[in-house]
Amino acid sequence: MSRTPPMSVAVIGGGAIGSAAAWQLAARGHRVVLVEQFGPGHVRGASHGSSRIFRYSYPSALYIELARRAGRLWRRLERLHGQRFYARTGSVDHGNPAAVQRLARSLHQAGIEHSVLTPGEAELQWPGLRFDGMVLHHPDSGRLHADQAVAALQRCAQVEGAEIRFHTSATGVRVSPSGVRVLSASGSIRVDQVVVAAGAWTCDILESLPTLSRSLPALVTTQEQPAHFAPRQTPVGWPSFLHHPGGQYLGPAVYGLAAPDGVKVGEHGTGPRVTPQHRDFRPDPDGVGRLQQYAQQWLPGVDPTLVEATTCLYTSTPDGHFVIDRRGPITVAAGFSGHGFKFAPAIGELIAGLVAEQGRSPTLFRLGPRVSEPVSAGRR
Repeated sequence: MSRTPPMSVAVIGGGAIGSAAAWQLAARGHRVVLVEQFGPGHVRGASHGSSRIFRYSYPSALYIELARRAGRLWRRLERLHGQRFYARTGSVDHGNPAAVQRLARSLHQAGIEHSVLTPGEAELQWPGLRFDGMVLHHPDSGRLHADQAVAALQRCAQVEGAEIRFHTSATGVRVSPSGVRVLSASGSIRVDQVVVAAGAWTCDILESLPTLSRSLPALVTTQEQPAHFAPRQTPVGWPSFLHHPGGQYLGPAVYGLAAPDGVKVGEHGTGPRVTPQHRDFRPDPDGVGRLQQYAQQWLPGVDPTLVEATTCLYTSTPDGHFVIDRRGPITVAAGFSGHGFKFAPAIGELIAGLVAEQGRSPTLFRLGPRVSEPVSAGRR
């Protein structure tokens, strides 16, 4: 527990990141209200669905250690909630040999169990996939059930004393010498600190704080389009996979995994720009066609003609790195789409530390100008 005196904290946004922050803050004794504009389990943001990849394969030691911490916290959350929502499936990266070799070096330096295979060796082990270039397998990766994980975060936050207000739209934030007010159509909430974890709505919330807003990297929201393919056989033993372009395959980075809805496959970050208020939720036929072509060539274990497409939102920074930082009584957590869900409980822990002024955010995640190397492609 923190030695910081308890504070009142409003968390704006009830997706994975906001719910994790509410859990961690309430567990430290703070008085927490979580404000979510939609209802529980809604499909308007970036945290819904049946599957997210959990993996360790990053070129950066920072992300590997964040994943390690998140893995421990996910397991703790399962014990507290009394429900399993994580399945260990293993994961493979393949394609561009230089990109895959860099990931292998990072896992080796971090002491993460892994092995390097030829495409032929990998296809003997996972005949539902066709492999390209170099193959990296790390067995401790897996799959998170997104809806169940978010529900568990919210339930455990409530057990720790957090209040959750669904169907409450925050319209802005006002800072004064006496504290902070979160504005909404139903009135204002006065607190000591505010955490803005509003995903695609982040810029709208921070519009009333121009100095803080200007320090954000440009956040771009896109409507992405994964699809679920029917497996030719029950996909027992399928690993999650990331296909890095630059080997035989030269298209966009592709991710996939076996999910309750079928084998989920998606291109990373190719969707059109949208605003969260104006999106059509309709899959693009050309995008569906590209995924079917990919499945025809690279996924012999699925029927490329039996496909069900869906849409989701990404809200990303130009370099793919997160924003997790504090200015005065406002902590901002943004830009997670594409690869942030797996880290949620560890990010919640980091946010709780920032609120309590216990340390600083990693340089890579701070507000202000950025000169960092982008996260590698296919980062889902």
